[in-house]
Amino acid sequence: MTLTLDTVERARDGATPPARRRRGRWSAQAVVITTVLWLYAAVCVLPLLTMILNSFRTHLQIATDPWPIPTDPTLENYVSAWADASFSRYALNSILITVSSVAISTAVSLPAAYALARWRFRGRDALEGLFMSGLLIPFMLAILPMFYLMDWLRLIDSPLSLILIYSANGIPFSVFVLISFFRQLPGELEEAAFLDGGNHFTVFLRVMVPLVRPAVATVVVFRFVPIWNDFLMPLVMLRSRDNYTLGVGLTTFFGEYQNNWASLFAGLVITTLPLLVLFILATRQIIQGLTAGIGK
Repeated sequence: MTLTLDTVERARDGATPPARRRRGRWSAQAVVITTVLWLYAAVCVLPLLTMILNSFRTHLQIATDPWPIPTDPTLENYVSAWADASFSRYALNSILITVSSVAISTAVSLPAAYALARWRFRGRDALEGLFMSGLLIPFMLAILPMFYLMDWLRLIDSPLSLILIYSANGIPFSVFVLISFFRQLPGELEEAAFLDGGNHFTVFLRVMVPLVRPAVATVVVFRFVPIWNDFLMPLVMLRSRDNYTLGVGLTTFFGEYQNNWASLFAGLVITTLPLLVLFILATRQIIQGLTAGIGK
């Protein structure tokens, strides 16, 4: 078969438009998807932005016109919420309980997940199944037994009761996530570390843990948020107002300041701010942890 210039031009003209149309079609889809996602983000951010802006305005300004940007911002609402409404005490209790619970559950889950993922020993599958069974028990169904247990331990109205409960409740989920990450690591890393004179502790602490840092960040965030926002368990376990967390203290604050919207918005910002800071600081690690292994 002889190729002429007309044949080449016809073949080129016939092949090029579909490719161009295909690229144009994908570009249009990308534009639509991006637009929808930005609109969804705007809808989610709008209430948060309204809350922040109104926290710098007076109650009279909010009552007359709740939408404009504050022209004369004030910090009196934050002073009132932080000092007069005991938000400083509530925030300290929430930080103590949340950070301690997440730290304990993560510190226990890391070596447990490493041993279950990398070591071979009798009863390993049964032990792993025992950890996973903790995910099958609804947390709310265990409130009554946990209350009786904490009452027997004389820990009712103590932050320690919540720390123990949250720590134990977070271990099954943390082990489940970390096991999958430890199993993806190549065995050559351990062999090289052992040849360099390392023992199990140094290999785990200096080699393996840094490699699963995205998983650790994912576990920390996914445990931090529900503990920080929890309302029911602190309400059941705590009695005195000095031990209240932000979740319980915020309900009391609503009852006392229900006619002062400016102070209410300031209290909501104080409650939400640590979560925003956490997500901003850990966003990259969270994305790496959630997308690990997708391209493999």
